[in-house]
Amino acid sequence: MGFCKHLGECGSCTLNLPYDEQISYKKEFIKELFSQIYSGEFEFFRSPKTGYRIRAEFGLYHEKDELFYTMNGTKQRHLKVDECLKVDSKIANLMPPLLNELKNSDKLKFKVFGVEFVVTKNDILVILLYHRNILEIQNELSNLSQILGVNLIARSRGKKLVFGNENLSESLLINGREFKYTFESGAFIQPNKSVNEQMISWVLKNIDKPKDLLEMYCGYGNFTIPLSFKFRAVLANEISKNAIKNALKNCELNGVSNIEFLRMDSNDLMSAFKGVKFNRLKDVDLKAFKISHILVDPPRAGLSGKVINFIKNYENIIYVSCNPLTLKENLDEICKTHKVVKFALFDQFPHTKHVESIVILKKYKG
Repeated sequence: MGFCKHLGECGSCTLNLPYDEQISYKKEFIKELFSQIYSGEFEFFRSPKTGYRIRAEFGLYHEKDELFYTMNGTKQRHLKVDECLKVDSKIANLMPPLLNELKNSDKLKFKVFGVEFVVTKNDILVILLYHRNILEIQNELSNLSQILGVNLIARSRGKKLVFGNENLSESLLINGREFKYTFESGAFIQPNKSVNEQMISWVLKNIDKPKDLLEMYCGYGNFTIPLSFKFRAVLANEISKNAIKNALKNCELNGVSNIEFLRMDSNDLMSAFKGVKFNRLKDVDLKAFKISHILVDPPRAGLSGKVINFIKNYENIIYVSCNPLTLKENLDEICKTHKVVKFALFDQFPHTKHVESIVILKKYKG
């Protein structure tokens, strides 16, 4: 992305190489890191080079009477930016008029310090962050939402105002089929829609002899809903009440009826499979599920030793990872009982060293 005027100064894009060289760099890094446990093919899935982020955050920096978007700079804390080539075109088109509206209103500009954009196929959401009592500018915020034609949330310490819809709707095209989703503004979403679609498609393509699926951290059903069409039944767990609420709605949107959702801490879930009784499971027969596959999508810290020991009980493991280093640590242990049979890399964030991975493992026989 050598044509970005902020490259080298902005701390966001840190891999300043032609795109094909970026891919080679990432593939070689992963190949060397996992050389002791996997010698097969690493499939690599590309991203659009620009316009791929559907979620983006910027600081808002005050200098005298002026207001600027900022990113963390490599040499300075607040690097002024007037564009970002990574963001979706809807965000890029909205950034200038939003900034102008804030600049032209003393009330809206006063003590605003950050903005977050979230866009989907159908919706645009702007979240403004303030160091002030936002109740004092409620009318101005409402007018801003209407002028820009966007859903707007304003936040300050202990306060939140919503103008329009807080829940967003999205659709993904997976193997020629459209899947519809709704999720709340604070939900974790895959920030690169194109790559997200490729990730789900790849998992569906590489599932072998499916019976029932256990998903330990299902969120609002990003993977769960499409995978439900591949399995007889799905047992999906999530600790967030709002995520479960949206996941149930997403089942309705997609005509899905074979998913049983649980809202449990992962430790309680593992205890339940060991026979510990929980009142919230009184209507769920865990023994009725013939689980052939388990899917885990942990945070950057990876899986705990306790979770690793639990998932090793299952024949097929689907591990979605956003951190190759913790993935390597986890696989060193998991590969004592399982073999890596498929390994795919997804370029979630071009122009950075980050690489997303999905690994499929099968239990050794005997």
